[in-house]
Amino acid sequence: MAMLGDHSGFIIAAYGFVAVVLSALIGSTLIDGARQKAKLAQLEARGIRRRSDQA
Repeated sequence: MAMLGDHSGFIIAAYGFVAVVLSALIGSTLIDGARQKAKLAQLEARGIRRRSDQA
């Protein structure tokens, strides 16, 4: 901690805050991706296809 100087508490808190925010963003992205895949599978099960699937 002495290597960080007088502001070591602020520096550690800032890194901790960034870690929490990045974890929340990554988690949110993963959850949203799973929801979108579930919605797409539900639509495909109902017979609705993507335009890109048409040959």
